[in-house]
Amino acid sequence: MKALQFDRFGSPDVIVLRDVPQPEPGPGQIRIAVRACGLTPADWHVVDGLLADHLPPLPRGLGLEVAGTVDALGEGVTGVRIGDRVFGPATFDGPTAGAAEYALMPAWAHIPEGVTAEQAAALPMAAETAWRALDDLGVQPGELLLVHGAGTTVGEAAVRFALHRGIRVIATAGPTRAVALEEIGAQVTTYGEGMVERVSALTPGPVDRALDTAPTGGRIDRADRPSPAGGSLPALIELTGDPDRVLTVSDFAAAAELGVRITTEIRYDQMNEFARLAGEGILVVPVARTYPLDRIQEAARLSQSRRPGGKLMLVL
Repeated sequence: MKALQFDRFGSPDVIVLRDVPQPEPGPGQIRIAVRACGLTPADWHVVDGLLADHLPPLPRGLGLEVAGTVDALGEGVTGVRIGDRVFGPATFDGPTAGAAEYALMPAWAHIPEGVTAEQAAALPMAAETAWRALDDLGVQPGELLLVHGAGTTVGEAAVRFALHRGIRVIATAGPTRAVALEEIGAQVTTYGEGMVERVSALTPGPVDRALDTAPTGGRIDRADRPSPAGGSLPALIELTGDPDRVLTVSDFAAAAELGVRITTEIRYDQMNEFARLAGEGILVVPVARTYPLDRIQEAARLSQSRRPGGKLMLVL
């Protein structure tokens, strides 16, 4: 099969498309013929060697979330058949991952009617991170939640989940996703200097909790890129009055210094719920552009610019 691999750590330039053996599903796994593979910032961390001490030796693949058609079942797998359309996380502890003609999956859900493979492959990581963050933050129906960086895929998923749970939402976002966020029911303002004052002007009472989903560094400048001037966590603490009422999914260094919550334990026990909400149109992660496997470097450049305008997708 064709698959993207890298033999050494570094920039996305080290990624190559080559012919490799098809992976075989182990117990509890399935193999799919991949139709779409979502790209995330985590892919570039893997290529850069961030998880080098926790994964088998090189070569390795990339692509952490996929959608496609079930091709083979591992021992003990039930509830799914050959030919079913599924989506979910791809295994990435072997020489290939999701960016390949065939991929292994440890967890999955059926793709709902009316949802394309590209739309489904955009969901797993954004939905899982957003759902987990809201749970770990402890935000309750009727409370006011500030989602900072709501123009990101995780941020928009968090806004959608929160509104569905009966939580009031103020979102900070740039112009690319501001209108869409307002249309689903969030109050939207811009980030950057003066954010505390702008958010305070939108609510007569305090912000109950705040979720930081901005790229690493927390604060975003007007070009939708991380600002080197420092994060926005102090502003979120000021708005909530308590660092324990703030959670970040990215700025872990600043969180440790300021006493802000973090969430790191990935879990995919809500995949069927994500599928249900996607089928009802409640969960949507916008797909910005699609690329074939042999245009991975082009996709990587746009992804790393922090201005993709939505999910970037490899399609087969």
